[in-house]
Amino acid sequence: MSEIIGITMGDPAGVGPEISVRALAEMSSEDRARTRIYGNLVTLEAAKTVSGLDLDLTGHVVDLSIDGAPLPWGQLSPVAGDAAFRFIERAVQDAQAGRIGCIVTAPINKEALNLAGHHYDGHTGMLRSLTGAQAAYMLLASERLKVIHVSTHVSLKEAIARATTERVLATIRAGHAHLQRIGYDSPRIAVAGINPHCGENGLFGSEDDDQITPAVAAARAEGIDAYGPISADTVFHRAYSGSFDLVVAQYHDQGHIPIKLVAFDTAVNVSVELPIDRTSVDHGTAFDIAGKGIANHGNMNEAIAYARKLVAGKRS
Repeated sequence: MSEIIGITMGDPAGVGPEISVRALAEMSSEDRARTRIYGNLVTLEAAKTVSGLDLDLTGHVVDLSIDGAPLPWGQLSPVAGDAAFRFIERAVQDAQAGRIGCIVTAPINKEALNLAGHHYDGHTGMLRSLTGAQAAYMLLASERLKVIHVSTHVSLKEAIARATTERVLATIRAGHAHLQRIGYDSPRIAVAGINPHCGENGLFGSEDDDQITPAVAAARAEGIDAYGPISADTVFHRAYSGSFDLVVAQYHDQGHIPIKLVAFDTAVNVSVELPIDRTSVDHGTAFDIAGKGIANHGNMNEAIAYARKLVAGKRS
């Protein structure tokens, strides 16, 4: 399996090009030799200039053309959305062929993506479609808190409908398998309730009793160290304090808010159960600061470090 990391540049008008070249510039020569950026060379050179970097990109870029590159920084455009899609598409092809070991994605703009005719709710849905995967789960990983989501980019009403016993159980299984892969022998998994106080015995809704509790029981019957449902107003603090290794969040904001509170600049977005490995920064395109040379690439460094951990695990 290849030990090369493939960084997709993200939306060409956002901060993705800057954080990609900044991360590449800071790498050791050994790590740089094991890194490729899937993007547009003209745009990356422009990002290098605004960042004040002295960096030779030769041999480190899988160069895909963009009409009019470099595009204006910070401007929404279907041209940029289409380019972002093509970078990911090419990286997926190379990952499936074994030419790279893991994809690290810089941020895309969902509106630009859809304007270009690529109708996905984000990276995870796109990657699931491109790889033909039956399912994919978003896991946000930080040093003291890790969260996997039953659903992500859907309305709250739809999220409640998706929190079926089968889907919650599948999410528990996916999180358990991933944590075992990265070194946890018997991960302690907490499952958040979906209603306030887990429904208070039906007073605030029956979903926790009818849908979540059976999933936790089934997971425990399989030998998974799962607990819950646990009220969401306490479970994340308990996990952060060391009582659990992973929290299963029932919907997007339930999981994202605590992670962004405690690890805004360091949390890594990991796609679980795809046939390829993918990590990502956990922030957006930041059009307001794109092209100013001030984008913080710390989160990109974290995503790359996690990707190298996954690649090393494949080789061992």
